[in-house]
Amino acid sequence: MIGLLSGCRLFRMLLVLSEDHKEHLAFLPKVEPAVVREFGRIALEFIRRGASPKIYEGAARKLGVPVEMVQHGVEGLMFLMTESSKHMISEVDFLDSVLVLGFGEELNQILLQLYLQHHSQIRSILSQLPSNLPAYHSLEWRLDVQLASRSVREQVIPMLTMHLLLTKGSDSISRVLQTDPRTLLHLISTLEAALASMKTSHARRILRNIK
Repeated sequence: MIGLLSGCRLFRMLLVLSEDHKEHLAFLPKVEPAVVREFGRIALEFIRRGASPKIYEGAARKLGVPVEMVQHGVEGLMFLMTESSKHMISEVDFLDSVLVLGFGEELNQILLQLYLQHHSQIRSILSQLPSNLPAYHSLEWRLDVQLASRSVREQVIPMLTMHLLLTKGSDSISRVLQTDPRTLLHLISTLEAALASMKTSHARRILRNIK
């Protein structure tokens, strides 16, 4: 069973941004890189302590733009950073996720550095927030192989049993799942194919034009 698991490639994780989030972030290329970094600092501060309308108003006065534009830009960055940190996406997947925004290389690198520098702290903050969804705690597995039965003397029937433990607040949720290795490998290959399809130029064009 160890050989089976070691042969499985790691899944890729890409963020799919809604049109609202794209619209909120569309403001960033219109300002200087220093302003983007400042927006990033504000977004991270708001993640830690909550939003402050006065900060939005002050930034809007300095830039000479509507308060709503600043608010949307910061909120768009907050969403991008929290979702990326929540799913622990890799550096490559982060850059591929923001590719649909059509930003230049400099802006993409600024966003990437914000994520890489602060994702651990953001995950720590998110872990302290109350959630209605169960969270992963641990997974135990066992591979059983039936070699014979009363009716058939020689046979090989492998079965994978997984014990999934989830937590929800102070409660624990236990789930027992069973499958055969062939089905498990088919599931893995199907998920990998779905994730790979999102990397194609055709899929990227669709994501850019989804309304």
